[in-house]
Amino acid sequence: MVKILEKLGCKVSYNTKQTCCGQPAFNAGYRDEAKAVAEKFLHDFDGEGYIVGPSGSCTGYVRNYYEALFDNSAEHNLSNKVRGKMFEFTEFLTNILNVNDLGATLNGKATYHDACGALRECGIKAGPRKLLEHVRGLEMVEMKECETCCGFGGTFAVKYEPISIGMAQTKVQSALDTGAKYMITTDVSCMMHIQGYIDKNNLPIQTMHIADVLASGW
Repeated sequence: MVKILEKLGCKVSYNTKQTCCGQPAFNAGYRDEAKAVAEKFLHDFDGEGYIVGPSGSCTGYVRNYYEALFDNSAEHNLSNKVRGKMFEFTEFLTNILNVNDLGATLNGKATYHDACGALRECGIKAGPRKLLEHVRGLEMVEMKECETCCGFGGTFAVKYEPISIGMAQTKVQSALDTGAKYMITTDVSCMMHIQGYIDKNNLPIQTMHIADVLASGW
């Protein structure tokens, strides 16, 4: 992601002291702990400039839940400031930088998985597909169930393992039915879950993060 942003002329700063946005604690019901982590996040990113994340899950959480988390608090204004400048990676490329062609090359057939964080929390659907359409040598084909959750869902995969595995099976089979070599997505959490199922069952497909695809062939 940094490689691509710098190629496009962005000055990228990385705060090595940054930690989690607080979503795992929040989703598990630990609101006070989530707020403490989120407060650190706000101060880690209270500078000027955009905040770009390679995950719609983190981006969507900050945008959609920080408002309630910090409502009527001393951090309310800072929260609004940070929420307003946070973007998911592909969204930043297409909506802010107005870029669709990164000059990438990747030979093979691929299908795209709509990660829940990007699709449902951020409303991202067309942008990643536009970016992938411009990758030379890449044949994109839509799969059935492209918008269906892969079954990860953070602690969902731990608490409801059989259901989670069944959802991963459905997702991977839908991708295999297209004949694709790659399943591309915007979230590493989905990749971890799906690739785990693929590896365990020795299936002829692999996951790729869209940033790796867009930086291919340079």
